[in-house]
Amino acid sequence: MGMNVDAIFQIAGMGIIVAMIHTVLKSSGKEDWANWVTLIGIIVVLFMVASYINDLFQEIKRVFLFK
Repeated sequence: MGMNVDAIFQIAGMGIIVAMIHTVLKSSGKEDWANWVTLIGIIVVLFMVASYINDLFQEIKRVFLFK
């Protein structure tokens, strides 16, 4: 398992996109929708990070022969 730099760019890109959508919605007066978009973006990123943490733990188990 090598370090995948693409994962960092995916998370950063998701943050930039969510921030832009949040700003546009907030400036148009739809603060409720802006908050929902931010919350959904955070949840999606947390699922992505949880997947990578699961892969990390699987690799640790494999390296130390815990089955």
